[in-house]
Amino acid sequence: MPLSAVKPEQYEELLAAKVTRVSKLLAPFDAPPAAVYPSPVTGFRMRAEFRLWHDGDNLDYVMFRREDPKTPVPIRDFPIACETIQRLMPALLDAVKPNQQLRRKLFQVEFLATLAGESLLTLVYHRKLDEDWDAAAEQLRCALAPLCSGVSIIGRSRRQKRILGRDWVWEELDIDGRSYRYQQYEQAFTQPNARVNIDMIRWACRQAAALDGDLLELYCGNGNFTLPLAAEFTRVVATELAKVSVRAARENMRENGVDNIQIIRLAAEEVTQAMNREREFRRLADLPKPLHEYDLRTVFVDPPRAGLDAHTVQMVKRFDSIIYISCNPDTLAENLAVLDATHRVEQFALFDQFPYTDHMECGVLLRRRTG
Repeated sequence: MPLSAVKPEQYEELLAAKVTRVSKLLAPFDAPPAAVYPSPVTGFRMRAEFRLWHDGDNLDYVMFRREDPKTPVPIRDFPIACETIQRLMPALLDAVKPNQQLRRKLFQVEFLATLAGESLLTLVYHRKLDEDWDAAAEQLRCALAPLCSGVSIIGRSRRQKRILGRDWVWEELDIDGRSYRYQQYEQAFTQPNARVNIDMIRWACRQAAALDGDLLELYCGNGNFTLPLAAEFTRVVATELAKVSVRAARENMRENGVDNIQIIRLAAEEVTQAMNREREFRRLADLPKPLHEYDLRTVFVDPPRAGLDAHTVQMVKRFDSIIYISCNPDTLAENLAVLDATHRVEQFALFDQFPYTDHMECGVLLRRRTG
């Protein structure tokens, strides 16, 4: 997204245009009017990534225009980043410029911050890092510490990862009066717009409040939705393929004292095979009872942009209720074209995770048709 597109004074107009477009896309499925959840107009991104451009003694954060990918555009101000990242950006650059241990062959910086005030900075190099770099990075960490409640620094280069502090940060989200703590790992997926993420979780929990039985969740990540949703169901079986996300989800369960979740490392396609009893997976032996003995009446899905594959769409049709969070309205519409034969869209929500872009996050609650 070019920064020239960031026009807070036009936010309402831009949001309305996206709402109209997505509502028209889902109109064939008789979706009710969308509940719309706007974003803060600035300071909403909790992640940012920049190339570093070296020009003599100068050092700048840069981005590149899609139509001109070879010409760097210096970033002097990044208003869409959260306040913590905005504070850290100039301080980091000022500290790195005169320090050859930190500056030499540094080509990328990644920021991860949380509403809890913690931050993690990843410095990526085209050279091997050593103990001298560690010492310089630790001095940098101490210098940046007053700008946030906790800062860690990671140095990365080919086959290297050096950690000063931790390779994760704490996030705290208030969901309907309860605070949930999440470990968010470096380079693992997290929702980039924390305020809108809270709206998404609250909306999903409200849909689940009227449901009962057990929940199956696909693509559970670090437990972002899983932990609050667990309060609405007897038991939860949550699945995720990425190892670091599975580890984070289990740690987050322990941290929050949630004990009715079983997290299994399976891909969505493997879950479909397990549900259809086409394959046996040794990983399912960790469940306290066989998968088919759970009272699974609801499925929660938050798939990648490609949406649900054809086999998974057929599998979720067996559930009475489907809570579907989508980051791509077009693939959501493709999936709904199949699900519409057995389920109706009962609730519909739009979440503006990515202001000033064409992207829109969607939420739908589908219930099985009767009669």
